[in-house]
Amino acid sequence: MAETSRELVTRGKIDVEGRLVDASNVTLFCKVELDGVTGNVVYKPVSGERPLWDFPDGTLAGREVATAMVSEAAGLGAIPPTVLRDGPFGPGMVQLWIETTEEELVDVRSPESLPEDWRVVLHAHDRDGEPAVLAHADRPGMRELAVLDIVVNNTDRKGGHVLAGADGRIYGVDHGICLHTDPKLRTVLWGWIGEPLTETETGKLRCLREQIDGELGEALSEHLTGFEIRALAERADLLLAEGVFPEPGDDWRAIPWPLF
Repeated sequence: MAETSRELVTRGKIDVEGRLVDASNVTLFCKVELDGVTGNVVYKPVSGERPLWDFPDGTLAGREVATAMVSEAAGLGAIPPTVLRDGPFGPGMVQLWIETTEEELVDVRSPESLPEDWRVVLHAHDRDGEPAVLAHADRPGMRELAVLDIVVNNTDRKGGHVLAGADGRIYGVDHGICLHTDPKLRTVLWGWIGEPLTETETGKLRCLREQIDGELGEALSEHLTGFEIRALAERADLLLAEGVFPEPGDDWRAIPWPLF
């Protein structure tokens, strides 16, 4: 099934059906068809990207693809099949559309209504002055996304970028501003600060680190600068050496806004 999905995303005929208006760059919802098999994809043409002063190199589409390559190479977190290919408006990122459930994985709630197994990220007050918390579910798939975000230096992990798939998996999407050389981690998934990495997570990081010096690093060079690939390796090394989920830095805003 995974290979079928990748073939569909890579070689299928794309027909634009609509635009996702909440996105900051041109993001199109499309039908895709290959040899009688149909599905849906998200298509983000490079021609529709708004330039970002702090991400001057490459393209946002390329960064999305590079993040998916890192995830797939190490088996770390789940990102829908994602490729860089030609489409109706030129080259762009094409990603399989994931059917989701209504399960909330990240939310702002009153402390009393928070499930016991959720992790609190931030204490605040609502517009009426009542206590509220930003929190997220404690699920293995979300932990792995949090580890992935640390390694790829995700600058924009909003709550809406964590999806409860109808297939039972937890997916991460929207990775266009990842993999900068400077520390910029900005995420709603801070619930495991100071906790040790599991053996499984450590093993996947070691696997990733080995591949960065080999075929993965060569493949990433199509989308990233050499400095960015080296920074990726250094973040993996640091996380392996420390062996715990890091704390937010003091030099940048550590939680995205808006949150969702």
